[in-house]
Amino acid sequence: MAKIHEVEGWIDRVQEEIIDPDREIIDPHHHLWHGPPNPPGVKDSYRYLLEDLWKDTSSGHNIKKTVFIDCGQEYYPDGPEQFKPVGETEFVVEIAGQASSDQSQAQIAGIIGHANMMLGSSVKEVLEQHQEKGNGLFRGIRHAGGWDEDERVKNAHSHPTPHIYLEDKFQEGLQELSSLNMVFDTWHYHNQIQDLTELAKNLPDLVIIHDHFGGPLGIGPYKGKREEIFEQWKEDIHDLSQCKNVYSKLGGLAMPVNGWDWHKREKPATSDEIISEQGSYYLYTLDCFGSERCMFESNFPVDKQSVSYPVIWNAYKKLVKDFEETDKENLFYRTAEKVYKL
Repeated sequence: MAKIHEVEGWIDRVQEEIIDPDREIIDPHHHLWHGPPNPPGVKDSYRYLLEDLWKDTSSGHNIKKTVFIDCGQEYYPDGPEQFKPVGETEFVVEIAGQASSDQSQAQIAGIIGHANMMLGSSVKEVLEQHQEKGNGLFRGIRHAGGWDEDERVKNAHSHPTPHIYLEDKFQEGLQELSSLNMVFDTWHYHNQIQDLTELAKNLPDLVIIHDHFGGPLGIGPYKGKREEIFEQWKEDIHDLSQCKNVYSKLGGLAMPVNGWDWHKREKPATSDEIISEQGSYYLYTLDCFGSERCMFESNFPVDKQSVSYPVIWNAYKKLVKDFEETDKENLFYRTAEKVYKL
């Protein structure tokens, strides 16, 4: 039986008037991928290509630019293993080229790909290949570190070790990334934030973007422990924020792994529910990092399992409605523009 969020039209069951529709936005976190055939009555929820991205970015908010983030798509099927992820960069460059034919739509202005940082210093060749194929769009790497010993929590697609951020070879690879003035996007779980803090201290010249609040888990052994996890999470986020080379993406909390189970309901989340249930994560992170080191993200289409694109951006606008204009400009545009050199 289809999951409720996969049913055609489910995501449109919540409609809201667009707030502050003229505000310019950079969406610094989305994916693109082909999806497998789905049964009748089930939405092509695992396909997300240019027309799907544009359907979302043109749904009411003023999305000007986007940044693609690695998701293991279109790797080269043959050749040396370490170079296979470069195929994803070529895949996105082609789509970005298609997008450039219509400047009235959101433009893919940056690419974060993948390279195996465990290659150590030899990863430099892979990074240079990404740059060569990137058509001026390539900005850096995400080597996801999400790992948990419980089999109910899915580990990252890059098959990390339990403490990959602390591995000597991994940090050696990141030094090459830093020397080429590329950025490092992270994806892990809440119990790995301390490892990232240590890494950030060891590599103070590396620009690090902390995705999805560090992935507070709410499934498997973590189900029903939200308050307990939140208290430790606050301590860890505060410590991480002391590393001035780290920036924070605000979003990515509407995934099933976070445990809110909105993907199982008859209707997706509303903007008010996002704020009521998750606003404390946003406001605390903002308090620690400041708007000059924070940026809102959609994490689409992954978060589309729980909330629609216009609704999630409405939530962000409601959350900061009383903020200074400079802070709003940072959160919706300037921080992403600066960090990703757009």
